Amino acid sequence: MTYTPACPPPRPPMAIPPSYADLGKSARDIFNKGYGFGLVKLDVKTKSASGVEFTTSGSSNTDTGKVNGSLETKYKWAEYGLTFTEKWNTDNTLGTEIAIEDQIAKGLKLTFDTTFSPNTGKKSGKIKSSYKRECVNLGCDVDFDFAGPAIHGSAVFGYEGWLAGYQMTFDSAKSKLTRNNFSVGYKTGDFQLHTNVNDGSEFGGSIYQKVSDNLETAVNLAWTAGSNSTRFGIAAKYQLDSTASISAKVNNASLVGVGYTQTLRPGIHIECVFSQTFGQLSLLNPVASWLCKAPTLFETSVS
Repeated sequence: MTYTPACPPPRPPMAIPPSYADLGKSARDIFNKGYGFGLVKLDVKTKSASGVEFTTSGSSNTDTGKVNGSLETKYKWAEYGLTFTEKWNTDNTLGTEIAIEDQIAKGLKLTFDTTFSPNTGKKSGKIKSSYKRECVNLGCDVDFDFAGPAIHGSAVFGYEGWLAGYQMTFDSAKSKLTRNNFSVGYKTGDFQLHTNVNDGSEFGGSIYQKVSDNLETAVNLAWTAGSNSTRFGIAAKYQLDSTASISAKVNNASLVGVGYTQTLRPGIHIECVFSQTFGQLSLLNPVASWLCKAPTLFETSVS
């Protein structure tokens, strides 16, 4: 009688690492989301029966009175992996974007993006590419300019939770690197650590911890070479129930921010925000802002 050892279960596939821009995003979201100081914003998303997606966005700054708006239409031709996007904003800038994904190679996305301003006659064009597979996330963009194209490149590699990334920009007009960034991090299900060095002079780090199903916390640290000052902040978000959450943050400049978000119904949210710098009582007054997103209230059908 012979004994045959059982084969070990197959290892699960390695996760696709985030893009370089998304490294440390969980911590940044705790600091930034839910604090719309002095801003009233409305986003509307609809989808026609033919599959065309419409996105309208408008915002008003209560301090300056400036109003911005944009309109975007998107159509996906899933059979060929194509996406067509048209954009317009209140600065009278027109944009067209054509993207193809997973057709030339699995995980490869190519995008051709152009903008045109009729008022100034300014034109711009950009070719963007990204490749995402297990353990690797690569990106390369070429920004065309009359003086010479600029090349933006990034790469993130991941292995068993560890992440390492590099980001660069080469300006062909100046024949030199204008951006040279490194990043190292570690990510698990409820804990994330991220450190970065930008151009050899800006240093930063962040920690994200999901303490429980309802509580998320984050710590942010940054400093600049040649400066004795260190920027430090702590933030937290607590989910009161399925419709309400409260956020709070404080930094080393004694700036305290508190935000409350209430979901009235799916797609409609109200945010009330308070901010105060202690020691400078007249610097900031309490500010309330409302954020409304109503994709379900503006359903349209185009036949």
